[in-house]
This record gives sequence, structure tokens and C-alpha cells, in this order.
Amino acid sequence: MEITRRFRIQLLAQNALFVALFLALIGLAGYFAREYRTQWDVTASHRNSLTAASLEVLKQLKGAVRVTVYSHAQQPRAREMRKEIAELVGAYQRARPDISLTFVDPAENPKLAEQAGIKADGELTVEYDKRRERLLPGNINERDITNLLMRLVRRRELLVMYLDGHGERRLDGIANHDLGEFGKQLLLKGFGINRLNLTVAPEVPANAAVLVISNPQVDLLPGELDRLVAYVNRGGNLFWLIDQEPLHGLAPLAQLLGLTLTPGVVVDPSAQRLNALPTWALASSYGRHPVTQNFNLITVFPFSRSIGAGDDQGWRVANLVEAAQQGWVETGELDRSMKFDKNRDTPGPVPIAVALTRSVNDREQRVVVVGNGYFLANTFVGNGGNMDLGINIMNWLAGDDSLIAVQPRGPKDPSLDLTTGSALTITATFLIGLPLAFLATAAALWWRRRKL
Repeated sequence: MEITRRFRIQLLAQNALFVALFLALIGLAGYFAREYRTQWDVTASHRNSLTAASLEVLKQLKGAVRVTVYSHAQQPRAREMRKEIAELVGAYQRARPDISLTFVDPAENPKLAEQAGIKADGELTVEYDKRRERLLPGNINERDITNLLMRLVRRRELLVMYLDGHGERRLDGIANHDLGEFGKQLLLKGFGINRLNLTVAPEVPANAAVLVISNPQVDLLPGELDRLVAYVNRGGNLFWLIDQEPLHGLAPLAQLLGLTLTPGVVVDPSAQRLNALPTWALASSYGRHPVTQNFNLITVFPFSRSIGAGDDQGWRVANLVEAAQQGWVETGELDRSMKFDKNRDTPGPVPIAVALTRSVNDREQRVVVVGNGYFLANTFVGNGGNMDLGINIMNWLAGDDSLIAVQPRGPKDPSLDLTTGSALTITATFLIGLPLAFLATAAALWWRRRKL
């Protein structure tokens, strides 16, 4: 083929066009990489992604968030901590670009650290809407950062009061039956906690967002009951935990709410298959309600009772939790020989938590009644989704519907547990067998070629 001058020009033009298009493609790819960022978390536990709860809290932010980390730059451990914090905050920044991250070396800027009240290396501050909170180095993880943001989202501290003076479970108590661990989480979420003794206080304070009543051990005085009824009548929000014990003077309050309290203990045979007592009612079925929307965690209710409510008192009623799908309400003796008696027992599923609402003074009054106080007690609150359900209930009662979500959890990497036999098989196959097979194959090929 004769190469003419015209052919050379065509070939040069084609090459020039290819180079121009290639450079344009590279420039376009660089532009999109700078303007748009997409990533995929392919880890099985999604450890590099924020949980749905954290993303939901970020949606509530109405402005920029400034994160400042006070950490030395020269120390090896501090540099590693800086890297970990940058990766964690980076996950928040991918969801909210208006979250800024700044590192300050206290050695180089001691005045800035002093003004911020920093006392430990690695401490950070988060500023939002002219408010600021701090996190100590040991608490820098997704759960605690999201809890901090949740507190900043709340523009005012919501006061939770619990009835005291009659042996009730206490929100700041450390005994096994108390609700202290639940109370700690409420504090982390931006709630305030205070006790209420109605023999001293003339009424339930008007600034109380929610009143908690949990299992009084002695009868309330008539004047105390009158003040509780007055609180409910004027539209106060109530969280009432009712155990198997007598109501100790609170029967008029139950009547005001239209409650039906069926005697007997909920029995759940499926709990025995999980090495738990049959009196531990398991719940995985929840009503259609803001408290339980998208809630799919199993909850545990030891020694619970059935709770029913009607709308004849002007309340709108919704069942929140139904437990013991294959169980029943046992009205006889609680022993190993107990079994369902269709003549006296009520078959499951058993409603054990209800939500009530009504309009009072142009606002919605909210009440939640649970036929069990153990599920939030220090001994049992860590089981399943008990804590998550309790926080959701409090957020709804306080009117913070937008913050109702499954609480953030630290993702765990999956682990592979091998038996001794399986481990030996893998070792023999991959560390001994395969290398020997490769060597034998190589030796056979060498011998064969040598004979040629």
C-alpha cells in the first residue's frame, strides 16, 4: 500500500482527534469526581456507614455544624486518634456537607483550648445553633456523637418527672428494679430528670413534659391522687408502668383512662426455647403507631400483664405491643406444670402496651401505659430492643416525633467460629496440600521437559 501525503494527514488528524477526545474524557472524569462523590459500603456489617437513626437526626439539623478536635499533632497515639476521628466525622460529612472538622493542637494554641474548657487530649467540641457541647476522648463513637447532636437539636431541655415517695422505681436509682440506666440514656438524649413528691408539691409542675409512674409499693394519699387526676385532666402527658402488684390507690386514674387490667401473668412458651423463663413474654409484633414505626427489634417483658383500653372516655387508643404470640394469660399458679386452660386463660397474642391520645385545650395529650415495669429496669433494659422502645416512647410523649428512631448502635464485624476439625482441614488443604500439589506439578513438568 502506497503511503501518500494525504493518507499521512488523515492519520495525523485521527491521532490528534483521539488524543483530544481522551484528554476531554479525563477532564470530564476529573470534573465529576470533584463535583459528585459516590461510594458503596461493601462490608457485611456496614461498619463504614451511618445507621438509619444517625441519618434521621442529621435530617433535623437546620444549619451548619462545627466539630473541633483538640489533639496534639506530634504524638503517635494522637495522630492515630486524629485519623480515627476524621474517618468517623467523614461519614457524617458525606451525609451533611455543612459539617466542618477542624483540628487544634493545644500545644500550639493553648488559648483556644483554654477558652473551650478543654482538659484532656483528644477532647472535641460540637457547635450548632449557637450551642456547644463537648465529648471526652473515650466517648467518641457514632452513638455518642449522634446522641450529642440529638441534644443540640432539642432547643430546650424537656423535663421528665417521676412520681416518688411510695417505693416507686426511680429514674436515677441504681438498684436492680430501678430505672437508672434508662434515666442515663434520657439525660444523653437531652431530657432533664427530677423526682416529684406530691405530699410536698402542690401540683405536677406545668413545665413537666412527661410524668412517669412506675409501681408504687404503698397507697397514695387521697390528696396525691387528686393532683394526679388534675394533671391528666388539664392535658398532661403520662408514662405509666403497671406491674402485677395492686394499684395502691391509682384505680381512679385507670378508670379515667378507660383501662382494662386483666388479672394474670403473660406466659410465653417460646421463651423457653431461648433458655429464658416462660414468664418472660417476647414481643416482635407492634401496632401501627409513630412509636413503633419501622421498629423490628424483639423486646422482652418479664412478668407482664395484659393492658386494654376503650375509647368510651374520649381517648383514641392504639395498641403498641402484642407479646406471646403462642402464649396466654395465666391466671393459675406459676409452676412448671402450668399449661393453657381454655376455660380460664386468655390466649395470645396479648396486648401489653397501649397509647392514648385526645385533644385538650387545642393540643394533643399523649399517654402510654405498659403492663410491665421490669422491661426498663436496670436488670432487663439491655435485653433486645427494650431501651430503644423506651426512648421512642419518651420522644413521642414529649412531642419530638421527628427523633423517634431505632437508637444508633456500633456495628459489629461478623466473626467466623471454626471447630478444631474444620481449622485442621483448612490448614492441611491450603497451607500444606495445595503447596505440595504445586510443587509436584512443577516437578512433573520439569522432568517431562528434561526428557524431551
